[in-house]
Amino acid sequence: MGRKRKSGGKTGSSKGRYKRVQCSKCGRSVPRSKAKKVSRRTSLVDSRMYQELKKEGTIILGGSSTKYYCISCAVHSGVVSQRDKEERHGG
Repeated sequence: MGRKRKSGGKTGSSKGRYKRVQCSKCGRSVPRSKAKKVSRRTSLVDSRMYQELKKEGTIILGGSSTKYYCISCAVHSGVVSQRDKEERHGG
């Protein structure tokens, strides 16, 4: 029988157990090895202000937000996709 993911849905490691993180979308508690981590850069200033400040030569630091998604939410939101059916059953 084919599998949707080669990794079984976990990142490869021989650690054993991982601490659990909470899914940002549904709130489910998921092992950190199984959760999908999504990092996005966030700007503290809007785009027009950013362009004006950049012309003046100001250094603008931006933060980054990290979110964890459970597998089902990651698939639903398009962060991760399933392998093709032929690839699952054929190989």
